[in-house]
Amino acid sequence: MTRLDRIIRNERYQEALSQIDAAEQNRKFCRHTPEHFFDTARIMYIIALEEHLSVSKEMIYAAALLHDIGRAEEYRSRMPHEQASAQLAKKILTECGYTEEETTAITDAILAHRNEPLIRQSELALLLYRADKLSRRCFSCKAYEECYWSESRKNHFIVY
Repeated sequence: MTRLDRIIRNERYQEALSQIDAAEQNRKFCRHTPEHFFDTARIMYIIALEEHLSVSKEMIYAAALLHDIGRAEEYRSRMPHEQASAQLAKKILTECGYTEEETTAITDAILAHRNEPLIRQSELALLLYRADKLSRRCFSCKAYEECYWSESRKNHFIVY
């Protein structure tokens, strides 16, 4: 079993997914599902290939699978989900055999994924930020008019 398989089978991960699903059951805006996590991972990997970046596929997928895993905690306590996700991700990554260096790189990317990217951020953080935004299909969303995202953040067109 790969370390990525360990992440998706991890008890903490599965429990967090269940809590997110329950909390977002009636959410009309973008949901934080495994489909979103895998869409984000695939977009990250495509960008990395197209731009000849040196980020490993495993690091890309680990970051994408975990970047929103703290959403249920945000709903419960109002802790920003990137902080809750990084805290939970650290535990999960450690349990799944990631090194301290890998864990730090992934959690740093998770912590930065909602903010406008800075030049000094890692390639992994920059990829996660870009792909997370690109994964949203605002142009075909039924809740487009009610969405709290600013017009400048919404994806009005297909980007490729």
